[in-house]
Amino acid sequence: MEGVCKEHSLDSSNVVVIGASKTQNMDSIDQAYKAGVTNFGENYLQEAEKKIKECDLDICWHFIGSIQKRKCKKIAALFDWVHTLERIEVAEKLNAGREGNINKLNVCIQVNIDHEESKSGIALEEVNSFIEALKEMKNLRIRGLMAIPDPSLNPENSILSFRKLKDKFEELKALNEDVDSLSMGMSGDYREAIMEGSSMIRIGTSIFGKRI
Repeated sequence: MEGVCKEHSLDSSNVVVIGASKTQNMDSIDQAYKAGVTNFGENYLQEAEKKIKECDLDICWHFIGSIQKRKCKKIAALFDWVHTLERIEVAEKLNAGREGNINKLNVCIQVNIDHEESKSGIALEEVNSFIEALKEMKNLRIRGLMAIPDPSLNPENSILSFRKLKDKFEELKALNEDVDSLSMGMSGDYREAIMEGSSMIRIGTSIFGKRI
């Protein structure tokens, strides 16, 4: 990550590395933490709940998996961030689950940037109206957008997808004071994502190695 930023004259301090710690145990998380990773992303509530409750490290926890409505209350209570918000009914439940917490839940809206039928997320054209609906929810803080480009695309087309998301992000940033985060890029494409303005990259393999 540092090399990419240096090569393109970007400030690496503006990019948050999220260790995608699905299936990793606390020993692996501890090692990554000691190496400087302080943000970790989990996909599954049951697995994450055990880790979070056992953890005594100063970690910022991000939920980066699909959200089931019946699990919203716990997700809202346990996590600092949710990156995969795409339905109003889920937002309502997260908002209710955060009631009484001193801090708002940071949320990113998941965009289906390449219109994949098998992938979650709203269309880019729906983002503005979605945000307007979210503004009614006082326990949520709208921080930005998240997307995962179609993995079958070549690097050039992935860059175009990242660029479309960045353009929408800049539009929203000008209109919404809390919008400051663009969550895009994983182990295979984080270089292209950073070049196109990502402020959060979700890295699993490059931190923890290949899952067995």
